[in-house]
Order: sequence, then C-alpha cells, then structure tokens
Amino acid sequence: MDILGIDIGGSSLKGAIVNMQTGSLKTAVHRIPTPKDRKPEGIINAVSQMVSYFDHKGPVGCGFPTIVKKGICKHEGNLHLDWVEKDIDQLFESATGLEFSVINDADAAGLAEINFGAGKDLDGFVLMITIGTGLGSGAYLRGELIPNFELGQIPYKEFEKIEQWAASSIKTEEGLSYQEWGERFNTFLEYVEKILNPDTIIIGGGISNDWDKFKDHLKIKVPLIPAELRNDSGILGAALAAYLKYAR
Repeated sequence: MDILGIDIGGSSLKGAIVNMQTGSLKTAVHRIPTPKDRKPEGIINAVSQMVSYFDHKGPVGCGFPTIVKKGICKHEGNLHLDWVEKDIDQLFESATGLEFSVINDADAAGLAEINFGAGKDLDGFVLMITIGTGLGSGAYLRGELIPNFELGQIPYKEFEKIEQWAASSIKTEEGLSYQEWGERFNTFLEYVEKILNPDTIIIGGGISNDWDKFKDHLKIKVPLIPAELRNDSGILGAALAAYLKYAR
C-alpha cells in the first residue's frame, strides 16, 4: 500500500508517497513553506495543497511539531497558541476528505529509524533527538513507542526551554561555529543522559547531515549514532503511523 507522509516543520511542510512494503519513498519530496503566522488556517491549507499535489486518495500520516494526544494538540510548541486543544485529525480530515493519523514529528522520525533505519537492530531504551527549529525527541522501549517525550522543553538558565539555546535554528541565527553549537547541544545531551540514561541516542534532523562536523564535540557516555534516513525519516514515520492505524 502507498501512503502519503507529511512532515510539518517550523520552516516547511515536506511530503512524499511512501511504499510501505519497502519502507522507502516512492516519489520525490515536495516542499511547501510553513505559513509565517503558523496558525491553523494556513497550515490546514498547506496540508490540503500537499494532498492535491500528489492527487492522493488514501490514508495520510502526518508528523506534527508538538505534543499530540489522540489527535488533539496539547501544546503550541513552535506553532501558534490557537492550535492548543484543536483536534488536528478532524481538521485535516474535514479539509481533505481523507483519513489522517497525526503524531508528534519526533515520534514519527524515530518510528521510521526504529523500523527502517539506524535503530532497526537496537534493543532496550532508545531515544531519537531531531534537531531543527527546536529539539524534538522520541522514546522507544524494546521497539515500542512511548509518545510525547518533549525533552527540548527542559528549562535552562534564563531560557523558557533549552531548545531556545541549543537548536540548530539558534546556530544559524547567532552564526555559531559547529564547535560552539556542538558544545551547547552536548549540554542538552548531558541533561538527557542524567535524567533518562538511555541505551542509545539516535541524532536526526537536517543538521545530522553534517554529523562529522560536530560529533567530536559531543562527550556523553551514552552511544550516539546518526540517523540513517536523515530528512526523510519524518515522512516515512508519519506514513508508517497511518499504515499501522488504518491499513494493517
């Protein structure tokens, strides 16, 4: 079965058709800029545009960049406050006429890595950290998702949340070198290690493509490995979530 996977991020929505038998993208990735106000109306419209672009008629999986419980947005994250308590599944389904499975974007990325990528042979307690506009995180115990681990929300010094100091978007905004940013990210990982002590941490998000430029600045004891699926993991995992919900 082919499923449309959509990954909603702070800067863009990315989508592609996924072949669920092979766990690979069947089409090129299509991008639509995230509306600057990040309010529901604009993002709903962008999702509808994505569905129309692929002329897709079946279930859709969607990675959403904040806490999602049973399809309901529980925190605005890096989006607009108007999203809180909205039924995301219902909004997207009403706009497109299709069945949706909406999960946290880092949960989606990790789901893909655990099933198709760097985590497929790992056991125990595995964390997936996605680095982008914020710091997303997904948790997996013996391959099973523990949803909505929002480790980027940890308060840090004068910052409301540590992702305001250590996300890759901050590296860009402040013009930080890979060493300067890597040391900040390592501070975040030290908190994660101390609090959760996972068996392995998978590092994903766009900046994971530059793994060799910052890996030497990460000093924690927990094994760190780069994501294999890189920027495609959010799309693949979102599609997998829809497959598990509707098509099995």
